[in-house]
Parts: sequence; structure tokens; C-alpha cells
Amino acid sequence: MKTLSILIKRNTKMFFKDKGMFFTSLITPAILLVLYATFLFNVYKDSFTANIPAGLTLADSFANALAGGQLVSSLLSVSCVTVPFCANFLMVQDKANGSIKDIRISPIKPSVLSVSYYFATLISSLIICLVALCLGLIYLGALGWYLSVADVLMLVFDVILLVFFGTALSSVINFFLNTQGQISAVGTVISAGYGFICGAYMPISSFGEGLQKILMFLPGTYATSMLRNHALNGVLGSMESDNYPLEFINSLKDTLDCNLYFFGTKVPVYAMLTFLAASVIALAGVYILLNSAKKSAKN
Repeated sequence: MKTLSILIKRNTKMFFKDKGMFFTSLITPAILLVLYATFLFNVYKDSFTANIPAGLTLADSFANALAGGQLVSSLLSVSCVTVPFCANFLMVQDKANGSIKDIRISPIKPSVLSVSYYFATLISSLIICLVALCLGLIYLGALGWYLSVADVLMLVFDVILLVFFGTALSSVINFFLNTQGQISAVGTVISAGYGFICGAYMPISSFGEGLQKILMFLPGTYATSMLRNHALNGVLGSMESDNYPLEFINSLKDTLDCNLYFFGTKVPVYAMLTFLAASVIALAGVYILLNSAKKSAKN
């Protein structure tokens, strides 16, 4: 345990000392927050006000809170996966620059080394993503606060669970990488593509029916919906209390992916949580098997 603790501290410190990896991991939440708030906030807001039924007026405070909740949930759903990828690149860099050879000369078990990378990535990513959540909550407070204590706690839980997912996914993918070029390629693909397939940049409801069915098999889709539900629960509840038609509120939930339908059946939030948790366990198991197979091959 002492060796594991030392390696985790070493990997965590290396991540925060490496300005390239550290600032790259901060680019996603920082840029998304600025871009979303600057360019997409009014687009989101206008989409709500343009589609309200005739004779119904959406209060500006509600429109702001809806747009802000969509923005923050999108930011977190992407960051909680892309940040672990950046943090986990240390494992690849150690292989690329030969540092891993120096580490393996010492009497350290390969399993301990693999676990140290995993938990160092998890710790570093949690620090950055929880800070991003705090910034998002401050932003929502400036727009108009509708969240309850339970909503905030569930958002914290969502972020932690999604960071576990991002860490497990990045550990499996980065296991096969060995060069700086591969790091750049994978980082670019993940940063550019993940936001689309998880429904962060564009709601799943806006995609074609065939693509929607495919995306419903991906854990990231449910992670985004979980964040949307908990970020918008307060404002949607306030709208219901103000006697807005339930049909209109449900249509908003469908449009914003708060409601997801798996081949026509509505998926409850607890099922989303269960599927995401099961995905974390499965990916962590794959990472363990990969390292075990590598050890057996060397022997």
C-alpha cells in the first residue's frame, strides 16, 4: 500500500506539474463555458421561447434558468470524460519517453503500477471537474437559482460517477497507446467527437431516428441525461408550480433529453444511473484483464 500511495502521489504531481497536460485538461471546461455562455446561451433561450404554445408566455427567469441548466449540464457531461483522458496521458507519456523502463527496474509489481495510474487519473480529474461544477453552480446562481440541496448533491454524485466512467474508459483506450502522436490523435478525436455522440452539443432528440437508437446503447447518452435532469429539475418544478401546462413541460423534457426513450420505452433516471455504474465496472474489469494478459504474455 505504501508503494501504491507513493506512485499515486508521483503521478498526480506529475500531472499538475506538466503544464501541457494540465492546461489541456482545463481547455475543455473553460472554452465550453465561455463559448456556450457567449454564443449558445441566446440560441438555447430562443429555442424555448420560439416553441411555446400560442397564448402562453415563458417568463424570462425560467428561460434563463433552462438555458443555463442545459449549458452547465453539457459542459459537465463532456468535461468529466475528456479531462480523465488528458490526465491519463501521463501513462502514455511514461511509455513514450522511456520513464516506464526506469520505474519497472525497481521491484514494483506491474499491477501496482497500473492501479497507481488509474487512481492518480481519478483524483486529478475529480479535482478539476468538481471545480468546473462549482463554477457552473455560480453561473446558475447568477442567472437565477432554482436548485434544491438534493439537486446539487445529485449533480455532485453525477460528476463523480461520470469521472469514474471517464477514467475507466481512458484507461482502456490509453492502454494501447505508446507514442506522442497517438496521444495527439486520440485527444483530438475525443475532444471533437464525444460531445456530439453523448448529446452535449446537440440533443439526441434532434438526431435522426436511426442514430437515436444507436446512441441509446452508449453510456454517455445516459450520463448527459442524468445531468440534465438534475440541473433542470428545480426550474421545471417551479414552472409546474406556476401552472404551466404539463404537455409543454413534458415537451421541454423531451427536447432537452431529460426524457430518453429506449425503443419507445421511457428510461427512468435510476436505470440511467445503474447502466452507467455497470459500464464503469465493466470497463474497469477490461482494464484489469488487459494488464493481466500483458503480464501473462511477458511471463
